[in-house]
Amino acid sequence: MPSASETPRLAGIGDEAAPGLPGQIAAVRALGWNLLELRTLDGVPVAETDDAAFARAAERIRAAGVEVVAVAAKIGDWSRPATGDFAVDLAELDVLARRCAVLGTRTVRIMSFPSGGLAEPGWGRVVRARMRVLADRAEDAGLVLAHENCAGWAGEDAARVLDLLAHVDSPALRVLFDTGNGVAHGYDAAAMLRPLVEYVAHVHVKDAVDAPGGDTAYVLPGRGRAGVDECLRILAGHGYRGALSIEPHLHLRPHLRGTGGDPGRGDAAGFVEYGRALEETVRRVWRTEAVR
Repeated sequence: MPSASETPRLAGIGDEAAPGLPGQIAAVRALGWNLLELRTLDGVPVAETDDAAFARAAERIRAAGVEVVAVAAKIGDWSRPATGDFAVDLAELDVLARRCAVLGTRTVRIMSFPSGGLAEPGWGRVVRARMRVLADRAEDAGLVLAHENCAGWAGEDAARVLDLLAHVDSPALRVLFDTGNGVAHGYDAAAMLRPLVEYVAHVHVKDAVDAPGGDTAYVLPGRGRAGVDECLRILAGHGYRGALSIEPHLHLRPHLRGTGGDPGRGDAAGFVEYGRALEETVRRVWRTEAVR
């Protein structure tokens, strides 16, 4: 059983705190942490940032003594359907392979391609084929593709995730489990996590409640109905040693950017409050598991 001293390392998706890298680093440092997950820099995805800006960012991260624990890609996400040009995803992976080497990280968040109107079984065939190519390239580059339970063919179904892992059969494809996505997508997160826990390489922590009009509102971890505590207990019981990365979604919801539903400004104070709440939750859950 895990001991209380063997709690996971804590991280944060930086643009949830601030658009610019200085604010992202400052928010992580305010928590006393040194792990940062990169998604965007000044609103631009990491792979789309120009070379000079990326070089400056990498140097600033190094100088701050901060470690990049993962990079979020757009590969297979809500903007990249299975009917889209796969060359775009391959090109992004090529860029990220070079940039992850500079940043000293191996983990790249991906999803599994919305249908774009494709019906089964064609949708599944396309996704399996694409994932095998992506995983082969990632393995050659020393990367791990962490598939998130969000958009795409395997985003909401543990059986499909297991199917995908078995078909690809590569150490370069693993699971990124997000504790809060089940509320928005209509499934029980803990039930989905149980059969997948041995494949989890990275975790996003968020919590949520239902809001009027069928919307989702995001709240501090443990205060919603996502089952955050139960998900963390499952991870602790399995001896999870990866990072837990906060994704508060208080003022940044990337899938709504550009739709008028999200200002993308981040919330440094809310980010720090969220981090403190997660620290307490982790101490409680891992302490409980340690005495079982």
